[in-house]
Amino acid sequence: MDIDYRLAFEMAPVGLALSRNRTIMDCNQHLCDMFGAERTQLVGQSFLVLYPSADEYERTGARIAPILNRNGTYSDDRIMKRVGGSHAGEPFWCHVTGRALNRNAPHEAGIWCFEDLSASRPVKAELTAREREVAAYLMQGLTSKLIGKTLAISHRTVEIYRARLMRKYKASTTADLVHKLTAG
Repeated sequence: MDIDYRLAFEMAPVGLALSRNRTIMDCNQHLCDMFGAERTQLVGQSFLVLYPSADEYERTGARIAPILNRNGTYSDDRIMKRVGGSHAGEPFWCHVTGRALNRNAPHEAGIWCFEDLSASRPVKAELTAREREVAAYLMQGLTSKLIGKTLAISHRTVEIYRARLMRKYKASTTADLVHKLTAG
């Protein structure tokens, strides 16, 4: 049985992108639909267009490079933003998984999978870039110390961000916050 790899790429039930140096070299229609964009708006563009801020794009790239270098793969849940359509600029939770084609140069080339989590996890509060990062790690069950180490900030600073999140989501405990973040 001959497999048409282009057709498989296009028909995948998730958004797929091929990258080179953090630039989208190709993507499937599902990714375009997820981000409300035409293929011409994405191909040849930096992944920066999919992030809520340039700061998050830079920090994420710096954070994932050593993991891609060590493991060859990376995944997380993060808030991304819609590019166009009636929801342009809208933030949404997205599960992102990637594989580096060369572990020694992790951003050189890779394949990335994007799954829209907005149906089960809507973004209900205006969050800063750092609050979005802390929220993502809290949902993974990381402690303030581990989040601080990962983000290269003190665990006390993480606790300040967690307290802000708790106020914004009207949560009384960290477990309640995680539940509200997960449930939307």
